[in-house]
Amino acid sequence: MARQDELVTSMEGCAHCAPPTDRKVEQPHKKALINRVRRIEGQVGGVLNMIEDDRYCVDILTQISAVKSALDGVAIQILSTHAKGCVRQSVMDDGGDEAIEEMLGIVRKLIR
Repeated sequence: MARQDELVTSMEGCAHCAPPTDRKVEQPHKKALINRVRRIEGQVGGVLNMIEDDRYCVDILTQISAVKSALDGVAIQILSTHAKGCVRQSVMDDGGDEAIEEMLGIVRKLIR
């Protein structure tokens, strides 16, 4: 399995930048992303089991923290791909003001 650092630093960017109306972009590391999200899905299931089993609160919260961190890693990977592909292309094509604002908006959502 490829490490997150290797995936994030890839210069491929979005494989096929789509117009905003289409909103469909093929992720260059789709299989790795799917595997990561499936692992996170398993972690969330573990949280549910812990709650059902009346586990200690701190243990549950620790697992929730791990899930949030894993989701943040997926978000950073996708954001990096978007910046290196779609946003870069938009900047070269037309200055990229709209794409940059869109990216800043999603960064604001991610850091809340």
